[in-house]
Amino acid sequence: MAGDELEGTANMILETIRQNPGWHLRKIKHHMKISMGTVQYHLDRLEKMGKISSTRNGLYRHYFPIGMFKENEQQIIKFLTQETPREIIMFIMEDQNPSQTEIVSRINISSASISWHIRRLVAARLLQESKDGKFKRYRIHPDINSLYIAKLLQNYYPHTWNKWSSRLAEMFLAMSESKDNKGKEQN
Repeated sequence: MAGDELEGTANMILETIRQNPGWHLRKIKHHMKISMGTVQYHLDRLEKMGKISSTRNGLYRHYFPIGMFKENEQQIIKFLTQETPREIIMFIMEDQNPSQTEIVSRINISSASISWHIRRLVAARLLQESKDGKFKRYRIHPDINSLYIAKLLQNYYPHTWNKWSSRLAEMFLAMSESKDNKGKEQN
């Protein structure tokens, strides 16, 4: 690589990360169909050149183009790249305040697995937990705009967006109607 210029594989990896922020090493390798060592080498070089940054989430290191996202946005994207956390987030956006039992029955994986994912999402301040009698209920953290999560899905995960868009549209319409009705009641 000459100076700051990127050539060949490194440039293709950088473009892949720009189009798919938050992808991890194996996902990049699989998508590009190149060896693990080659991907590792170029990711390391790109990071040292200041073209990308990475953050660890459990066993995975997620890669982002420099200057494209704030840290809290990277946090959201890291979870959206993973199927189960994404399903949990989407269900909570749709259902508004479900209990863990409701999440388990909807996502259809073990209660222990759901609990593990939820603890991670609460610790990352993507979800907020509240007590409701003997149940814990979950909602998107008030510091995070659900519309922004939907926009990230639309821009970077179009397949998932297409799958959920009609359900999201119905949800946001119901939310706006609810706000309109509250406003009319107060008048």
